[in-house]
Amino acid sequence: MAEPIKDIQFQVPDKEKQKQKELQEIQEALLNNKEAILETMEILGYLKQRGLLDLVKGLLGQGDKVLEVLVNTANMNENKNTIKNILLLLGTIGMINVTQLEPFLLKLNAGVARVAEVEEQQEGKTGYIELARALKDPEINRAITLMLEFLRGMGQDMSDLEKNKPSSSPDTKQMMDSGETMEPKR
Repeated sequence: MAEPIKDIQFQVPDKEKQKQKELQEIQEALLNNKEAILETMEILGYLKQRGLLDLVKGLLGQGDKVLEVLVNTANMNENKNTIKNILLLLGTIGMINVTQLEPFLLKLNAGVARVAEVEEQQEGKTGYIELARALKDPEINRAITLMLEFLRGMGQDMSDLEKNKPSSSPDTKQMMDSGETMEPKR
């Protein structure tokens, strides 16, 4: 049968050996990521040249004061409305179907380019007869049809999809006209 161990010797780690080992690990990590580190240093150099590092350093050093100024500025009535409008606008932009919008924007750009060409070439007026002849042109006919469909779409009742419904109370209208918010005053 085995004898119990009675004499246990604890090894105290040598601090100098531990430092050497950690230093070697750091050197290996630096060598393994050499390209990324060099690119990061280059970016930091550009930021320093432009003065952005000093700006960030100052902002971080005075973080509480900067935050206080930002909060006080955002708390002003006109800025509250601006922030709400920006959030509403961002939400609305998020609802836009870009795949349906792209052909429309391409046609809009082509129309703008055509108008710029025509303005440079001629300054004459269009009469009733020219308008009647233009309706026979397939491109103009298609454009008018698209415009009519666009107007029909804009004329549809979408009130059931609206997220922000205006209040009918006269106090709300007066507040909106003056730029105030509906939050309680302090």
